[in-house]
Amino acid sequence: MVYMLLAQGFEEIEAVVPLDILRRAGVSITTVGIAGDTVFGSHHIGIKTDAYYPEVDFRDAEMIILPGGMPGVRSLQACEWVTSCISDAVAHGAYIAAICGAPTILGDMGLLNGRNAVCYPGYEERLTGAIVADAPVVIDGRFITAKGAGVSAEFAFELVRLLKGEETAKEIRQKMHFANED
Repeated sequence: MVYMLLAQGFEEIEAVVPLDILRRAGVSITTVGIAGDTVFGSHHIGIKTDAYYPEVDFRDAEMIILPGGMPGVRSLQACEWVTSCISDAVAHGAYIAAICGAPTILGDMGLLNGRNAVCYPGYEERLTGAIVADAPVVIDGRFITAKGAGVSAEFAFELVRLLKGEETAKEIRQKMHFANED
């Protein structure tokens, strides 16, 4: 199971694009609201989540996705339940995917020490211990980080590739008429 955590003030495109692409690929993904079952993004677009966080058991987590956006990132980080779930998921070998400002949560938790990572430009100092990369999306072990809203689709296709394989990622990319890289 894949879980996407949504807090008030998340960046809508960084949530909706990966959510859509992953579901097209047949990935079982649950959106989890941190502030209730309807969460509003930074541009006042509301999302009715699949679950409210106290009801979710993350023991089956294959991946946790953290969209960026402000104040969403600060709200995620301020929630002790979120950081505890991230720590548990890391301990159990789940993927942790974070885009825009959300990789700073991982940096602040000390999870990026010695790892290649990227975030929204200007937040790099919060990637504590990371080797800051110059790429739109970076995968280092079980951590996937991305720069921001403009790379939401590329981020999503990388998540599909990790979860469903290269062929599925290529198939979905072609069906959606995204340019192929080969």
